[in-house]
Amino acid sequence: MQLSVNLGENSYPIYIENGILSHAGDYISQVFSGRKIMIISDDHVFPLYEEKVQASLNDYECHSLVLPHGEPTKSFQSLPKIYEALLNAKLTRSDLVIALGGGVIGDLAGFAASSYLRGVKFVQIPTSLLAQVDSSVGGKVAVDLPQGKNLVGAFFQPKLVLIDPEVLDTLPEHFIKDGMGEVIKYGCIKDAKLFDLLCSHTSFDDLKSELTDVIARCVDIKRIVVEADQFDTGERMLLNFGHTLAHTIEQYYHYERESHGEAVGIGMYRITKIAEEKGLTAPGCAEKIRNALKIYGLPDSCGLNADDLTGAIALDKKNLNGHLNVVLLKDIGESYVYPTDLSFFEKAGTM
Repeated sequence: MQLSVNLGENSYPIYIENGILSHAGDYISQVFSGRKIMIISDDHVFPLYEEKVQASLNDYECHSLVLPHGEPTKSFQSLPKIYEALLNAKLTRSDLVIALGGGVIGDLAGFAASSYLRGVKFVQIPTSLLAQVDSSVGGKVAVDLPQGKNLVGAFFQPKLVLIDPEVLDTLPEHFIKDGMGEVIKYGCIKDAKLFDLLCSHTSFDDLKSELTDVIARCVDIKRIVVEADQFDTGERMLLNFGHTLAHTIEQYYHYERESHGEAVGIGMYRITKIAEEKGLTAPGCAEKIRNALKIYGLPDSCGLNADDLTGAIALDKKNLNGHLNVVLLKDIGESYVYPTDLSFFEKAGTM
C-alpha cells in the first residue's frame, strides 16, 4: 500500500507492506542517489533488524550508530555523539540518514539530520506501533530538555517512510499498549468508525487481523492533517488531543513510568471528563474513551493532583502568552481547539 504526503517540494511517499524491511534498498534507491548511509538505531532494535536492512543496502557504503533505548536518549546530550559519528563517517549533504527504531530514534535522528550541515536527507523506518501510526509521518523532529518534552526541534520532512507491520510481532506488550494510545486518539479526533472498530474487538490480539488497515487509516488521517497544516498552526493541533496532560505526566515521572501512549490515554480521558463537566463535550464520551483504553490495557489515571501538573503545562508549546489551546471533542470523531488558560484544570482533582 502506498500513500503520498503532498507538500510541494517536501512531498514524500509512505509504503505500508509486510516484509518491506527486506527490500528497503529498492525503495530508498528511488529517492536517494548518493553513496553513504548512516543508520541510527537503538540497542533493542538494531540486533533484530541489522542483517535484514544492511543486506538490502549492499549497494551503498553503510555506517551505523547504536544508542541506548528509551526516552532519556532523546536528549540534547545525545546530539554530539550523533554529529561525531556523522563527521567520522564523512557524511556530506549528498548522503543519507536512516532512523531505524521507534519514536525516540525517529525524533532524535531526524533532528540531527535537520541540523547537521544545515540538513541532510532522512528516511524513517519505524519499528514501533506508535512510530508507525504517528511520529514517523509529518516531519516533526525534536529532543527533550529537562524542563519538558520536545522543547527543541524543527519541521523536517523525511524523503521516505517505510512501514513493515510484521516487525510488531517482536514488540513487547508494553510497546503495543504505547502505540494503541495514539491509535485510539485518531479515532477520537477524526474517525468515529475507526473508534467503533477498535471498541468492537476484545484485545490487541483480536485486532491483529485488521492491523495493517488500522495502521493505514491512522497514517492517512495524519497525512490529511499535515497536508492542511504543515507547521502546526491550525488543524494539526488536533493531533495533540490528550498531549497537554500526557507530556506533563511523562515529565513528572522523568519518563520512567507511563509510556507516551499510556500518558496520552490518561490525558484523553481526563481532559474529556473535565470538558463534559463544563458542557464542552457530548455526555458519555469520556466513558467511551475509558472503555477503549480498558480493552487495550491502557490506564485512565496517574494518581497525580492537577495542581502537580500545572507548572509543566505552563511551559507547554501550546501555551502562548498565557493562553492555552486545549484539544477537545464535540463527540467521538469530531474534535476542535478550545482556547483557554490554566484555569481549565482548576478543581480537576486527582488525574
